[in-house]
Amino acid sequence: MNADGHASAGFGISRRPHIVILGGGFAGLACARELGGEPVRVTLVDRNNYHLFVPLLYQVATAALSPADIAQPIRRILRRHDNIEVVLGEAVGVDPRSRRLSLADGSSLHFDRLVIATGSQYNYFAHPEWEALAPGLRSIEDARLLRSRILRGFELAEREADPTRRAELMTIVIVGAGPTGVEMAGAIAELAHYTLARDFRHIDPGAVRILLVEAGKQILTSFPEELSAYARRRLEAIGVEVMLGQALESIDDDTLVIAGQKLRASTIIWAAGIKASPVASWLRAECDRSGRVRVAGDFSVPGHPDIHVLGDSAALDDPETSQPLPALAQVAQQQGRHLGQSLAREYTGRPSLPPFRFHDRGNTAIIGRNAAISISASAA
Repeated sequence: MNADGHASAGFGISRRPHIVILGGGFAGLACARELGGEPVRVTLVDRNNYHLFVPLLYQVATAALSPADIAQPIRRILRRHDNIEVVLGEAVGVDPRSRRLSLADGSSLHFDRLVIATGSQYNYFAHPEWEALAPGLRSIEDARLLRSRILRGFELAEREADPTRRAELMTIVIVGAGPTGVEMAGAIAELAHYTLARDFRHIDPGAVRILLVEAGKQILTSFPEELSAYARRRLEAIGVEVMLGQALESIDDDTLVIAGQKLRASTIIWAAGIKASPVASWLRAECDRSGRVRVAGDFSVPGHPDIHVLGDSAALDDPETSQPLPALAQVAQQQGRHLGQSLAREYTGRPSLPPFRFHDRGNTAIIGRNAAISISASAA
């Protein structure tokens, strides 16, 4: 074993600068690709051995796609680059002084530069106990769990003689009406009205009650008000009950209290907001209220020029709007490309790139099978 805690045969001995990329999502993978073939040694670390297209997880959760449709092995994506190694592992901490990344199995990796692109997780707003009762949608495991709960609710309702309990088993609540919540609500409605419509003998899947709960005054707040209103009308047309200005107060097993009203549901889905992975606590760095590390224009952490943070874990203002860049896949991917190119130029003595600028490609939300809203880059 070498000093990095891995077999020497697997990593070899090299004097080339060692860049460790933590996270194989949109940002980390884009950064690694730009460094492929460059005179540096790259190690990409992720707790999964696949890259996941997170925006389509809701379709796995509603049985429209299989997990294999939205996941691709990281090793296969990067296999043509001989200077890149892939390590399956989960990070538990960073020591900036010794330049070591600690992994959960007790091993560690020494780095010359560290790129942290660990994404985000759902924010349960001081109620961590709700996570087990109302899972979010960030992984294949989450999607499988939600699919199982949704389908199990219909199966139990099929055998239930009590009409009140049957209605409860056919009630699904989605907390949060951002893009994930809206797309999930639409997909569940289509699942019930079309996919399962003729599969049961004693229940009508189309009678499912789908509630989309939002504490704010409109759904899809990142879209213009007229598009938000259109999305709401489309949801209601396919049977989704949209509850605006009504906050979730408590969850106890399958019972919720929403704006003082109690109801029971077979499936509760969380889509009410995200927070960054615990990067800020690892580095003892300044962060925003979502836990995102405040980074410099080159994505470096103030005081740690050899550590960079990207994507959902980074707080960086758009110089044109002075507003924080949103936690979107296109932001993460563009940041990863820019940093990868910048590091490659730095280590090869080529001219530096101009400062990073986000180029908005627009945004889209899918509402069931036959509707969607989209805002173009120029409108955004």
